[in-house]
Amino acid sequence: MNILLDTHIALWYLNGDSRLSKKAKSYIDDWENTIYFSIASMWEIEIKHILHPDKMISTGNDFLLNCENARFSFLPLHPDHINLLHTLKRNKKATPHNDPFDRMLISQAKSEKMLFLSHDGLLSDYNEKCVEIV
Repeated sequence: MNILLDTHIALWYLNGDSRLSKKAKSYIDDWENTIYFSIASMWEIEIKHILHPDKMISTGNDFLLNCENARFSFLPLHPDHINLLHTLKRNKKATPHNDPFDRMLISQAKSEKMLFLSHDGLLSDYNEKCVEIV
């Protein structure tokens, strides 16, 4: 199975963070799965590092190197990923979700027919089959 990791899931895995669920870890550690990280995650981390280096100590390049060392596969952005953004609709009564990086990651996973692993429960309100909250 092809799996795209949400930024925080990738960071938690790479840093051995106890917040990573056993389910997420089992998906990532399963050698039959191909694990992907997105250029959007690298971009998100770099922006957070620039704005708050005390909170986001990793740079985008640190993230890239750590993902490559973990043998994660790289997923670039393509026009199809951007063109699918308009298909992401949230439930009308859902709590607002204002993270454009999450929407891009969902769009990438949807376009590439990947499973998208996240810990963010707000993402389930997109009702996309590719999203799995772990």
